[in-house]
Amino acid sequence: MGCAGSSQSQGGGEGSVKKISKPKPWKHPQPITKAQLMQLREEFWDTAPHYGGRKEIWDALRAAAEADISLAQAIVDSAGVIVQNTDLTVCYDERGAKYELPKYVLSEPTNLVEEN
Repeated sequence: MGCAGSSQSQGGGEGSVKKISKPKPWKHPQPITKAQLMQLREEFWDTAPHYGGRKEIWDALRAAAEADISLAQAIVDSAGVIVQNTDLTVCYDERGAKYELPKYVLSEPTNLVEEN
């Protein structure tokens, strides 16, 4: 039995749990309204499972993306999601499938505009 945490950095096991954090501020290529942002999010979540991975993991990631940080942490932990990037932009499931989330499903851009 060697060093306790030396081989757990890539892949799962309780030693590699990363705490999630709010995404850094970001800017959409052009100013966008809240309605447009919501439509982008809806389209992403509707199509994401078709690109691979398990539906229950996508559902957990959506719930986490729409929750506050502490609840999001509990959701990804209980679903067995392995967080690669602490802002949830890159995650894996226990089988090694990769899940990539665009920033627009995780937070609002700095150039969100009011609708007329």
